[in-house]
Amino acid sequence: MDLVIEPADFGDARLTAFLRAHLDDLAPTAPTESQHALSVADLDKPSIRAWVVRHRSSIAATGALAKVSHSHEELKSMRTDPELRGRGIARSLLDHMVADARSRGIARVSLETGSMEFFAPARRLYTRSGFVPCPPFGDYRPDPNSVFMTMSLD
Repeated sequence: MDLVIEPADFGDARLTAFLRAHLDDLAPTAPTESQHALSVADLDKPSIRAWVVRHRSSIAATGALAKVSHSHEELKSMRTDPELRGRGIARSLLDHMVADARSRGIARVSLETGSMEFFAPARRLYTRSGFVPCPPFGDYRPDPNSVFMTMSLD
């Protein structure tokens, strides 16, 4: 599969639509207070590094790293086009983001994902990639709808 991973261009209407679909997919999975996905505006900030994976001319996946502290970042907005899931695209993007964090001296990458069945494939991906369960981090609080995971890059 011919994939290109590149920095996100928030001026691209296709990216906006892709991220809106991500939020639409997540909306029915948990109560509003348990939804932690970032809006397009929130992703387009200097403290966040965001990428897209392109397959041909289409967006196949997105992902971002948001600063928690000077040596800790959070994985955000991981989404693969539903038509392209199961082809290793998310794993390639995740590996790219972890390598980027490591190259910048980040010591830890953490994430919050849902505890529902909808998120089981994501939790399997993160576990296979070396993430382990952890307590809530940053501004998160315990929530039965959330699973928290982390990976040390040291």
